[in-house]
Amino acid sequence: MKRREVIAASAGLAVSGLFGTRSSAQSARTPIVWWHAMTAANAEQVNRVAADFNASQDRAEITAVYKGTYPDLLNATIAAFRAGQAPHVAQIFEVGTGSMLAAGKAVKQNWQLAQEAGVTIDPAQFVPAVRGYYSLPDGRLASMPFNSSTAVMWYNKDAFAAAGLDPEQPPATWPGLVSACAQLKAKNAIEVPMMTSWPSWIQFEQYSAIHDLPFATEADGFNGLGAELVFNSPAHARHLQRLMDMSRDGTFRYGGRGDAPENLFPAGTAAIMFESSGNRGLYSRTSKFRWGEAMLPFDPAVIAAPNNAIIGGASLWAMTAPNRTAEEYRAVGALMAFIAEPDQVALWHQKTGYIPTTEAGYELSRQQGWYEQNPGADIPIRQLTRGHVTDNSRGLRLGRLPEIRTILEEEIERALQGEQTAQAALDRAVERGNKVLRDFQRSVRA
Repeated sequence: MKRREVIAASAGLAVSGLFGTRSSAQSARTPIVWWHAMTAANAEQVNRVAADFNASQDRAEITAVYKGTYPDLLNATIAAFRAGQAPHVAQIFEVGTGSMLAAGKAVKQNWQLAQEAGVTIDPAQFVPAVRGYYSLPDGRLASMPFNSSTAVMWYNKDAFAAAGLDPEQPPATWPGLVSACAQLKAKNAIEVPMMTSWPSWIQFEQYSAIHDLPFATEADGFNGLGAELVFNSPAHARHLQRLMDMSRDGTFRYGGRGDAPENLFPAGTAAIMFESSGNRGLYSRTSKFRWGEAMLPFDPAVIAAPNNAIIGGASLWAMTAPNRTAEEYRAVGALMAFIAEPDQVALWHQKTGYIPTTEAGYELSRQQGWYEQNPGADIPIRQLTRGHVTDNSRGLRLGRLPEIRTILEEEIERALQGEQTAQAALDRAVERGNKVLRDFQRSVRA
């Protein structure tokens, strides 16, 4: 048997035991619709997960449907619920967690789904950074961790060598990174020394976590809806000023919002790209040069040793709809349990570059020699598990966070264009963002 067939068969033993077997008088499978936001090779892996689950039992048929970008998918899911036609499963990006938790009866939280479906999904099996982000204060899982990632620093080893830098020793601190970028520019080793995708997530949310700085009060929103944004601290302003200075001297180029500049790294345009660890598969296939993956740099003037990074990616939410049957919810619960099987976690991790969300999936990948065969593939896990999780490094649970990200990036752009100071940019972003939080708080209470 092929490895995929072995995985589907072994996982199927567990799923069929929980889900039961349909009798000959019940030959029709229960249709289950799973909306997702994956593209290209990652979409192929979503389809593979669905096919493996379908092959593991005979009671349900999963159909995976691409619904656009993460924001598109969130908006489509909300609209579908209001129309009484929500999908059974929706893949919602991590910054949508606060909004989904406020959705009330629109969702069946993971713990509730597991109880009703008769499946066991133990929160303790997930790595702490993942478990903490998607759990309630009492430890119960709200949603099913799926494609979790973190931000890392990708770098072009050939460009480093051309500039006289050690390609096996990427800079670990921001002062070291600034110096390396200056050398890359001075030696004309590449067109652009440094770029970043996801400016808010990587340069402010992640920066806050690894430096143990609050992004918002109330434990970054985990302790209640009354959180206030505080990412306009002197340390945050100094970091934005650093990016502004690098932009001015030509060692940093702003590439836009979201993942807009991600392809400029494999194209050989940028020597350093801050991006998701989930891009390993893409960069492996498309880069024509030697590349490396490194942890995010830290600023020793802010913290002596970096804290853990926070996750990105998305989780799976079970949606409700009028006339949805117990059989449908059982099928969704069985799918969630199937996805958490060690073989499935390891295969998803190895095929996509997203982190293994469970300890067992990580251990299985290690036993299979994955990290020896793919140096650096364990860096995201090590970055997520270093130090101690604090109120400032658990993650963000803020309503309408995508809107707050847009506001922050608008103000960053104005600062980079010379229209305002770093401090003024962050002060304006905090003021505007807090109005969004208060609007969200009022809407939830209403």
